[in-house]
Amino acid sequence: MALAALPMLTLAGCGGSKPQGTVRSAPLISIFEAPLQLATAPGPTLNLLHRLGVDDVRVILPWSRIAPDATSHKVPAGLAGASPAAYPEVNWAPYDAIIRAAAARKMGVLLNVSGPAPLWASARGAPPGAEPGVWKPSATQFRLFVHAVGVRYSGHYKPPSGGGALPRVSFWSIWNEPNLGEANLAPQAIDNSTVESSAQMYRELLDAGWSSLQATGHGQDTILIGELAPYGQTGPGDPGNFGEMAPLRFLRALYCVDSSLQPLRGAAAAERGCPTTAAASKSFATKHPALFQASGFAMHPYANLETAPPSLVLPDEPDFVYLATLSRLESFLDTVTKVDGAGRQFPIYSTEFGYFTKPPSPSAPSLALAAEYINQSEYMSWRMPRLRSWDQYLLADPQTGGPSAFNSGLEYSSGQPKPIVFDAWRMPLFLPATREQKGHGLEVWGDVRPIHYTPRPQDVRIQLEPGGHGGFETVQTVSVSDRGGYFDTSVKFPSSGEVRLTWTYPHGPTIHSRLVTISVD
Repeated sequence: MALAALPMLTLAGCGGSKPQGTVRSAPLISIFEAPLQLATAPGPTLNLLHRLGVDDVRVILPWSRIAPDATSHKVPAGLAGASPAAYPEVNWAPYDAIIRAAAARKMGVLLNVSGPAPLWASARGAPPGAEPGVWKPSATQFRLFVHAVGVRYSGHYKPPSGGGALPRVSFWSIWNEPNLGEANLAPQAIDNSTVESSAQMYRELLDAGWSSLQATGHGQDTILIGELAPYGQTGPGDPGNFGEMAPLRFLRALYCVDSSLQPLRGAAAAERGCPTTAAASKSFATKHPALFQASGFAMHPYANLETAPPSLVLPDEPDFVYLATLSRLESFLDTVTKVDGAGRQFPIYSTEFGYFTKPPSPSAPSLALAAEYINQSEYMSWRMPRLRSWDQYLLADPQTGGPSAFNSGLEYSSGQPKPIVFDAWRMPLFLPATREQKGHGLEVWGDVRPIHYTPRPQDVRIQLEPGGHGGFETVQTVSVSDRGGYFDTSVKFPSSGEVRLTWTYPHGPTIHSRLVTISVD
């Protein structure tokens, strides 16, 4: 079915003209991903992100990038895998530089310790087409690697290369998109795709990573699990070795429950590495603490394949989890974590998100429409009280790949900011309704993100250009004290026209949001 014909989600708080009131009990932090720019120019990149008001940068730490002799099937002689010194200093250097530069700017790092594994830590016998290091990685070796990472970024480790003790990392996640087989974890499913083998492997990797972070002094840190891709292949024989598994199917196998969320038993349990009896189930939470004690659950809730409105719900796909259906994940976790009568309401973290744009992707939303979707997505995120983060992936479009690449950057591959889109992310503006009867008022939601690193409060001006021409006039000034820069207010506009936000950096330039057209009857 064409995306344009799909039904729309009715979202509480998205259709009215009055503010619905602040629903957040915790800040909505901003996370940014710019892997290429952080690797090649960490200082200048972080300067830009700091000026944009970013809280944390997400950095994937691939095991095979750090490991010695990663392309060999033979374990390196004398490898003391639990020590940072067992891994070449030159391999650590790019990550050390990012972490030092972030700390110097008082920015955080979400370190995603992930695969692929070195070949010597993955199983032999991978079928043709397997990417190196994704086939049955060793949880035992991963435990040693995460121990080395935890020691290195404990805040006390002084590398032999000098520079003093490395800063501490206190924000973690374990593995990236384990429900995606092509580049992350394989096989996804065996026995003609009837048994979710990737879930069992991920459970073992979680156990290993969790125990090492606890052992290296990170037990009180924020540790996320999941990092799941939002969609999956659901046809006969899918997802096979290297496909993508729908996240809720993956999670049912991970938590050892059936489609009714009742504990698996017998052969179905044994095939997935789960307890086969009620008696054995009593120790499941104790044996797998990350599943029940993690600080939060991370999702990559891309909205409907990056091309459709963020409120759109795909029909007949109940196992998909994206922005408009995050409540499915919340409900699942609330149910399966009721162990011995004690439920757990996991905070949810968005740790990868973005929209493709046209240009360069020919079938993506236009720049103006992508900017609108980005702002609507953040508004929806802000309205979800259990969602703790808002993520942007990427800073710039990939330098290779052309129109078919993952073109979700705020900049083109040349480094030139995308018109409208860059401004929309820096200072979001969203009006759930854009038509009002004169004197009734419209809800105006926004975020002056850069004030995160400025003295607060700061004044932002809500401006109107009547009829879309003749110059902008300030209709209302809002004093913003929220650490993330968010505000939600009602404005009685005197006439139809174009609305924008305007704010001035302390001792710096004046910036504007995107424009929103309103009608006043």
